[in-house]
Amino acid sequence: MQQHICVYCGAANGVDAAYVETAREAGQAIAQRGHVLVYGGGNRGLMGEVARAATDYGGRIIGVIPRMLTDVEQAFSEANKLHISDGLRDRKSIMESYASGFLILPGGLGTLDELFEILTQKQLRTMNKPIVLVNTKGYYEPLVRLFDHVHNQGFLNGQYRKFYHVAPDALSGVEYIEQYKPVTIESRFQNNSAK
Repeated sequence: MQQHICVYCGAANGVDAAYVETAREAGQAIAQRGHVLVYGGGNRGLMGEVARAATDYGGRIIGVIPRMLTDVEQAFSEANKLHISDGLRDRKSIMESYASGFLILPGGLGTLDELFEILTQKQLRTMNKPIVLVNTKGYYEPLVRLFDHVHNQGFLNGQYRKFYHVAPDALSGVEYIEQYKPVTIESRFQNNSAK
């Protein structure tokens, strides 16, 4: 079944070649497996790499870029559909509306912002789509340790490990999204002992 796979990733140029290769693998896997790439609409950094790879392999692309970033991130003109959003919040909302699942590649503050918003939605049970952290070169290991720390301090209950999946590479992440079955998440506010 065709998925709309939303990829969150960095727009910075000059990053480690392993991250660039991961982005290209993601675009290739999404296209070759007949899915649609939904992403931030830019032509720079990993965003540009994932879009170009999807294009190279005949994939369909939906880009969403805020008007204020069309020059900075250099909008990807080859997208099948390019939304120009009013701002960052609008961009996230549009991307989420298309997404069947989320593939999170390495990235900076914008990528982490996008990730935390969908994790929070999953915790609050307003969304139950797959979220995959692609752990190239152990990129997300410090973040996973932070989640464990937050849990150990009582701010997350034990369900938090259901919110996301850590994949060693992009193809594994795409396969996880393809096979995903929604998880049962209990409200963290059901009783006073829930954290």
